[in-house]
Amino acid sequence: MGDTTEPQDAAAVAELLAGTGYVSDDSLATVVFLALRMQRPLLLEGEPGTGKTALAEAVAQALDLPLIRLQCYEGIDASQALYDWDFPRQILHLRALEAVAGGSAESTVEEAEKSLFDERFLLARPVLAALRQSPAVLLVDEVDRADDEFEAFLLEVLSTYQVTIPEVGTVRAGTPPFVVLTSNRTRELHDALKRRCLYHWIDHPGLERELEVLRSRAPEVSEDLARQVVTVVQRLRQRDDLRKTPGVAESLDWARALHLLGVTELDLGSAAATLGALVKYAEDGERVRQALDAMLTP
Repeated sequence: MGDTTEPQDAAAVAELLAGTGYVSDDSLATVVFLALRMQRPLLLEGEPGTGKTALAEAVAQALDLPLIRLQCYEGIDASQALYDWDFPRQILHLRALEAVAGGSAESTVEEAEKSLFDERFLLARPVLAALRQSPAVLLVDEVDRADDEFEAFLLEVLSTYQVTIPEVGTVRAGTPPFVVLTSNRTRELHDALKRRCLYHWIDHPGLERELEVLRSRAPEVSEDLARQVVTVVQRLRQRDDLRKTPGVAESLDWARALHLLGVTELDLGSAAATLGALVKYAEDGERVRQALDAMLTP
C-alpha cells in the first residue's frame, strides 16, 4: 500500500470504515491504522458475530484492494494455502507431447518433465495469490481451527512475505499484503504467532454503538424497532445460561427479519416467530422465549 492510499491517522481509518458501513471504535481504528503503517499482521479475537471478518472486508473495500480469503479448518495444510499443480491440464499436456513426439517439439523425457511444472499449470492458493497480487488484503479466517504445523507455516510466511516454489523459484511481495487473522479462541494460539501480529480483542458493542451499526447496515429498519431489538439483545447477552449469545450479525438478521414481516414494534408473537434469526440452538430458543415473555409481556 502506497502513501497515496494509506489513511493518515486513526480518525481517517474510522471515517473510511464508516463509508463502507462498518462502525468502529477509537481503539479498533487505532490498531488498524498502526497495522497498516507498520506493515504488521492484525490478529483479531472475539466471540463469533462481533465483526472480525467484516473488518477485513471493510478495509479492502475502503482502500479499494482485492480481498483474498483463506478459510481455515481442521487438517488444512500448506499446499492448500500456497499452491497446487493443475493435474488434469498436466495430463493433457503430456498427451499433446506424445502426439508430437519425434518432431521438433519437446521430445525428451527431461524436457517433458520440465514443461510440466511451468507457470501455466500453477494453481495459486490464497497465500500465494496475496503475495502475487499485493497490495491486497489477506484474510486468514478462523486460524484457531488449524493445527500447530499450519501456524508455524503462517509464521514463516508472515515473517518474510515470500515463499519458494522449488520448480518456479521465490515469490516475494513487493509490498506486504495487509493481513488480518481472526480467531474465535476455540484454542490458544502460540505466542510466536501472536508476537508477529498486532492484537485486538473485539467485544460485543454497547447499546448505542450497536444501534449505530444497525442504522448503518440496515437503514430500512425503523429507529424504534432497531432500538427495541438492540435492547433485547443486550439483555440476552447478560445471561449466563445461553449456549451462544447473539452477536451483532444475529442482531442485524433479527431486525431485518422483523422488518420484512412488516413489524414496526416488537411484540411477543413476532419475536417468537423470528427467533431462528437470533438463536441457533434449540435449548437457547426455549430460554430466550421465556426471557422474551418476561421482557415483552405488559
